[in-house]
Amino acid sequence: MTSLSLQFFTMGMMLLTGIGLGVIFDGYRVVSNELRFPRWSLPVLDLVYWLAASLLVFRVLYASNYGEVRAYVFIGMLIGILSYYWLLSKPVIRIVKWLIEAVRALIGFSIRTFDLLIVKPIILLYRFIRVLIGFGTALTIFLLKIVLQLIRPFWLLFRFLLSPLTRLLWRWLGPHVAKLKFKERWDKIISSVIKLWRRLF
Repeated sequence: MTSLSLQFFTMGMMLLTGIGLGVIFDGYRVVSNELRFPRWSLPVLDLVYWLAASLLVFRVLYASNYGEVRAYVFIGMLIGILSYYWLLSKPVIRIVKWLIEAVRALIGFSIRTFDLLIVKPIILLYRFIRVLIGFGTALTIFLLKIVLQLIRPFWLLFRFLLSPLTRLLWRWLGPHVAKLKFKERWDKIISSVIKLWRRLF
């Protein structure tokens, strides 16, 4: 590539680089305004942008003419930046804002879909299970009361028929049971548990 061709090629690359830097700067500016970054982070983000821009310019310049800095390099970049802000800045800003709104709408739609398809069915299933368990418990208690009421006459009759035998057994076992002192031992166990509880807590 001749020297003149290399200069025009480098100038064209710098022009495209200037346009690219304008696009990135407008995108960064719109995103920072829309997302409302904290003020303390803006200087840091500005520094990151300019470091990245410098690295991009150096990389393109090195790929174009091995890093030689000439006046046409700055002219090409200046033309690219001015052309961008004259012709493309407003459309790019509108596109970036539209993309941000599209992403927000997509996130909102995803959240609503997740809530509708996952969260609400789980809540409804949980409530249904609670109602089902409550109904089952009430029905079980009701049936148990009916069964107990039906069994009670037979139990009373059975106890009445066995009362002579139980009296006889108690007369025979009563003295032996008294010797075992179940009540005193139970009281001691309860007292020991209470003392241990008070020591620990």
